[in-house]
Amino acid sequence: MAGQLLSFRAFQAACPAGYEYGYGGSLRDLREREFPRLQGITYLDHAGSALFPESLLKAFTDDLRSNVYGNPHSQNISSKLTYDTIEHVRYRILQHFHTTAEDYTIIFTSGCTAALKLVAEAFPWIPEGTKQPGSRFCYLTDSHTSVVGMRGITASMNVLSVPIKPKDIFLTEKNGLSAEEQNCTTPHLFSYPAQSNFSGTKYPLSWVQDIKSGKLCPIKIPGKWFVLLDAASYVSSSLLDLGVHQADFIPISFYKIFGFPTGLGALLVNNRIAPLLRKNYFGGGTAAAYLAEDDFYFPRKSIAERFEDGTVSFLDIIALKHGFDVLEKLTGGMEKINQHTFALAHYTYTVLSTLKYANGAPVVRIYSDTDFSNPEAQGPIINFNVLDENGEVIGFSQVDKMASLYNIHVRTGCFCNTGACQMHLGISNEDIQRNLQAGHVCGDDIDLVDGRPTGSVRISFGYMSSFEDAQTFLKFIIATRLSKTDTEIPLQSSVTKLTTESVSDDHPSYNNADKLSQIPHISDTELRNNSSVTKKTGSWQPPEAEVESIRAAVSETAVPTCRRGGKPITVTNIYVYPIKSCSAFEVTEWPVGNKGLLYDRNWMVVNQNGVCMTQKQEPRLCLVNPSVDLKKKVMVIQAPGMDPISVSLEENTGKEAVICESKVCSHRVKTYDCGEKIAGWFSLFLGRPCRLIRQSSDMKSQSHQKNAKGLASATNISLSLVNEAQYLLINVASILQLKEHISARLEEPLEIEELLQRFRANIVISAPESFEEEEWAEISIGALQFQVVGPCSRCQIICIDQQSGERNKEFLQSLSAARGRKTNFGIYLMNQPLRSSFPDILSVGSQVLPVLKENTEIQPPTSGEEKCSG
Repeated sequence: MAGQLLSFRAFQAACPAGYEYGYGGSLRDLREREFPRLQGITYLDHAGSALFPESLLKAFTDDLRSNVYGNPHSQNISSKLTYDTIEHVRYRILQHFHTTAEDYTIIFTSGCTAALKLVAEAFPWIPEGTKQPGSRFCYLTDSHTSVVGMRGITASMNVLSVPIKPKDIFLTEKNGLSAEEQNCTTPHLFSYPAQSNFSGTKYPLSWVQDIKSGKLCPIKIPGKWFVLLDAASYVSSSLLDLGVHQADFIPISFYKIFGFPTGLGALLVNNRIAPLLRKNYFGGGTAAAYLAEDDFYFPRKSIAERFEDGTVSFLDIIALKHGFDVLEKLTGGMEKINQHTFALAHYTYTVLSTLKYANGAPVVRIYSDTDFSNPEAQGPIINFNVLDENGEVIGFSQVDKMASLYNIHVRTGCFCNTGACQMHLGISNEDIQRNLQAGHVCGDDIDLVDGRPTGSVRISFGYMSSFEDAQTFLKFIIATRLSKTDTEIPLQSSVTKLTTESVSDDHPSYNNADKLSQIPHISDTELRNNSSVTKKTGSWQPPEAEVESIRAAVSETAVPTCRRGGKPITVTNIYVYPIKSCSAFEVTEWPVGNKGLLYDRNWMVVNQNGVCMTQKQEPRLCLVNPSVDLKKKVMVIQAPGMDPISVSLEENTGKEAVICESKVCSHRVKTYDCGEKIAGWFSLFLGRPCRLIRQSSDMKSQSHQKNAKGLASATNISLSLVNEAQYLLINVASILQLKEHISARLEEPLEIEELLQRFRANIVISAPESFEEEEWAEISIGALQFQVVGPCSRCQIICIDQQSGERNKEFLQSLSAARGRKTNFGIYLMNQPLRSSFPDILSVGSQVLPVLKENTEIQPPTSGEEKCSG
């Protein structure tokens, strides 16, 4: 059944009559020629940004090489060429929207948001409290944040804002006004999207004329209505005819259409209202004349020049000409793009709607106002949440993680459209405020609060999207939801169900797999017997009196855990990861610094742009094996086919050190470059330009700290180049239970060492019961105290074979199935310094003394705002 649904024949049967797939059969060649970088990638976030074709860049760069373009505000030959080219581009934009310079003016901006801000600032509002009735700013609740944000400006002008629900626009027809009211000229502004960026719903373009003529009114109030048509989402795949639908303001962003250039948009202004716009600030190029000493300013006559403060982004504007030309050449125009993208969306929607579990429950819940039968009412956007067989929502972050395993690029969250998100997901105003208190903010990965979704998943198609893109996505949904995962029995943690379920990608580097060097074979029997198993040399235990004092100091109010069976918990393995996202270095005992284990994540590899590289982007990092020699004060780095290379542990504080600031997730860190020799070594091994940088020990910098809630005095705890916490701890018993589930799914035996490598812990312990570590609030190990920060939510890096760098999607999928739709495994720890006569040393064989949480709930960290790992 699934095979038939996913066939090209099924797609053709679902296509509208008269549609010929792929611009006359040229799509495959187009993709290979113009988008070779998409090989192996299924890009389904075209509503977020289009992708630029190769020929656009070539045409643009050839143009730049052939011509000299100067500042258009000068009068020389090169500047005149720039000015004339910009004017030509203005006409080309008007032509694209089927209008002329007689009707519309193009004002270039930095994007759609800047265009909206300009309207809010320049519209001829009448404030409340004057003799004339006050203006109103009305906007559809299904609007982008940038539209809703206009009310901040209108409020400062004492103008009232009124949100309008889509269904209410039909209920407020203008009738029964007195003659005086009909003659009222107070200007009001109504804004609505031509296409919802949330659901793809296309709102009637006929509203433009109906509202301007008074046939429809957002609210019943005397005055003259003007219409702002937010076309940013619509024009990426649909033709907007301004000769027919003459809105007063149309903001757009060009990257939504072409993918390049970014940071350039425009406001199309109807010339009938243009003279009414007001402006206070004047920048370079906007003045016909002004005085520096007296309050005199006379604006330029041209509306465009009057509102384009400073020098416009003239090279980017010149790129637009090539964008229009290339798009027309590749596709034949916007009508064909509309047909193509709608056919893909209609087919995908149809198949998604039919997918059912064995019990008849739907696999997805689609958020749409249409049935995808009419391209005039629906754009190429599908918004949905994945459900389990009981109808419960699987968090969008979890779906995003799984999609990344298949190299499918989707968008998740609320898409800067809270109004539509609330409407479709049934989220109340009180829910939004409660979610904020629970730590959820726009754009993070907290996808479930009290089991209810905070957002959803969005896929969208563009002109270069193919049937294979839709097919790959549908296969992904079927493979992850309708395979043997349906029969999995989740591993039961002994903790109660989370009040706030968060599936976040903001996990620290330890939740990624890394190659653990020099790990001897450990039998399952040895692990089940809770033996310390390896390398006990140097391990020690504090005397019983010290143990009791430590236990008391960990928490004065918490109740010590009642051990089931009375077996002690000990540390079995300790791993240091000197270079972020590279292999582990196993030790039997190791010094503890103020940022965690000494030298743990002190270095990281960055690309040519200074951005941290992890195994997500470069799986071969797992083959880089660093080891630290404390006596010789060097780190030796090895990798297959490479000569070993050494890096001094002494920090380079000389004048020749290149100090820079880098980012690890949302944290700023001060780093310095480790030099050309090691940069060349890594570049050669990885086959791409990269450098090794080290975190600076400059303690004046407070840039990479975390407020560890609940620690003494709530002090800031310093971090190394980790993403979230100083340590990651995993339990051998939990590994063994998970091993059974993964082995069953793989249908082949799985060595325990392989899982140890993939889960990238700093501390491995042997507790009698699986997942009992999730009950703990605090622990002590020897003389060291730790607070449990939260569970570690795993990402795709556990799917990387640390011996070869190859990926296997099954590991993350198995973890999700085994843990009951979550990917938590292990717990984060922060160190609580304790005054003790013992040195700050962490040793294999040390006893672990846990303290239970009072309510046995463990919340995931929420400080990170970006998806990162390493």
